Amino acid sequence: MDYASSKPVALIVGAGDHLGSAIAKRFAREGYHVVASRRRGDLESLIHEIEALGHSATGIHSDARDEEQVISLIEKTESEFGPIGVAIFNVGGNVQFSLTETSSRVYRKVWEMCAFAGFLFGREIAKKMLPRHQGSILFTGASASLRGGSGFCAFSGGKHALRALAQSMARELGPEGIHVAHIIVDGLIENRSTANLFPDLYQSKGQDGIINPDALAEVYWQIHKQPRSSWTFEQDIRPYAEPW
Repeated sequence: MDYASSKPVALIVGAGDHLGSAIAKRFAREGYHVVASRRRGDLESLIHEIEALGHSATGIHSDARDEEQVISLIEKTESEFGPIGVAIFNVGGNVQFSLTETSSRVYRKVWEMCAFAGFLFGREIAKKMLPRHQGSILFTGASASLRGGSGFCAFSGGKHALRALAQSMARELGPEGIHVAHIIVDGLIENRSTANLFPDLYQSKGQDGIINPDALAEVYWQIHKQPRSSWTFEQDIRPYAEPW
């Protein structure tokens, strides 16, 4: 099959303005054609930035919670750009409500974003990678993947489920040559949304107390490049002063 790009392909779902964009740019620098996807919001700025640096990328809006859209995204990526070598699920969903103020709609939506969307993504990517017996599938986790915090019952539930999915996939797909990994982001990431959500906490962290997106993106690249003899399943990342 003739592909529009002869480059290896990286698919990033949840290519937001900060970590997702940083991951996209990191893989683009290594010669990957990046397919960046998010449900809504600006993708053109990221694509233009990558292209201005002499690399290639494509932006596609898609809802990771919708089965048909996930299938379509992955089919389009493979048919137009080539086999997906690395697929990264970076969908968020962090909300803060007390238990009694958490509506069923909020809980369901967060679960769909974190857990159900991760399942759809992982299943469809696995269908493509299994016949090739190679590829990386990387999931972004959070502090909530390991411990439920007060006011975060919805987010914790979704992220716990995503971690369990990643574990099951790693055990099933690893022997088939597919590297599944889960990256736990245990700390605040430098961005406006986090600053608005946790203004006092954000301000108190000081210099180097908040995770730099570009530094974190490097972790994804290094995990993807690990040799088969030394695969990481889970890696936790936090600033030097973060309590844990």
